[in-house]
This record gives sequence, structure tokens and C-alpha cells, in this order.
Amino acid sequence: MIAASFTVGFDLDMTLIDSRPGVHAVMTELARETGVYIDADAVVGRLGPPLDEELAHWFPAEAIPAVADRYRALYPDFAIKPTPAMPGAAEAYAAVRAAGGRVLVVTAKYGPNAAQHLEHLGLAPDILVGWHWGPKKGEALLEHGATVYVGDHIADIHGARAADAVAVSVATGPVPAAELASAGADVVLADLLGFPAWLDGYLAA
Repeated sequence: MIAASFTVGFDLDMTLIDSRPGVHAVMTELARETGVYIDADAVVGRLGPPLDEELAHWFPAEAIPAVADRYRALYPDFAIKPTPAMPGAAEAYAAVRAAGGRVLVVTAKYGPNAAQHLEHLGLAPDILVGWHWGPKKGEALLEHGATVYVGDHIADIHGARAADAVAVSVATGPVPAAELASAGADVVLADLLGFPAWLDGYLAA
């Protein structure tokens, strides 16, 4: 049996929220303001990595810090309202809390913008950690005692592994289910709607 007090970590983009409409809108506005071509469709097709990595596709290295600051400034006005929750997000939170657990969100996204998304959607976690990507996510998972990490990207699996946490993948992002399984996910779910049943089994084991 798992201890009565436990923590489950979740990724944000394409795990808890479908951030494609909001990111598309911000990138479109950023392109308009800067006059630099940005293929917003391509951007939302590979969500997950940190913003600076994406901007490197469109801007020279010396411009990225200022452009990233402008992106984050534009984000609340353009990205929060059009971004919906992923199917099963609320149910996943409810399952963790009904079992006496805490919800931790660890994301590569800028923390204040992540917080606005979660507040807007009624998905405020018990703990939020921003600006963590890949294995660095493991630092937050270890710090807060998370034994499970749920994400949609191979980098999320690496984060779980870095913390010796169970890697639960959802095939709702840019990485197909077969690739998530091949990358070492302990379990691959179609979406978060399957998470409560999985959690029940995990806690009973």
C-alpha cells in the first residue's frame, strides 16, 4: 500500500492544458510586432521544450532574451482565455485529492503564466514549479516527494527517472504512444481520463 500522504506531479502543456490555441495566438502577435516570420503551426506541433529553444528557430541568439521577455509579457493577454483544459484534467486532480494526495505541477513554462492558466481553468495545484525541463524536473519531484510524474513528452519521462518516480505518459501531445513506451514510460494512457483508474490500482499495489 502507498502511504496515505503522497504527491503526484503533472506536466502542464498538452498534459493538463491544450496550450496550442494560446501559444499560436502569442506567436502570431510576436511575428506581427517583430516583423520576423514565425510558423505558428509548426510551433504548436512541437510544444514541450523551453521557450528559448523554440525561439532559436526564428531569431538569432543575441535577440532571444529580449524576444522571450516580450513573449512572456504578451502571454497573459493572448494565451489564457483561448486555452482549454485537457480531457480528464479535473478528474485526475480529484482522484489524487480523494485519495489524500497532493497535486504538484512541474512545467517548463514561466511560473506566473502557468499559474494564470491553472487559476483560469479551476486547476490550481497544491504546488507549482515553473521553468523546469527534462531531468531538471526531477529536482522538483524529489524536493516535494512526488512518487509519480505524468507528462506527454519523452523529456517528462526523463524527469520522472531523475527522481526515481513512476513515469506515466499520456498520448495527448506531440509524441505518439509507441514512442513514449519505447522511451521507457512505465504506463502509457490515451489521455487523463484513464488516470483515476490507473491511480486506484497503483495505490492498492
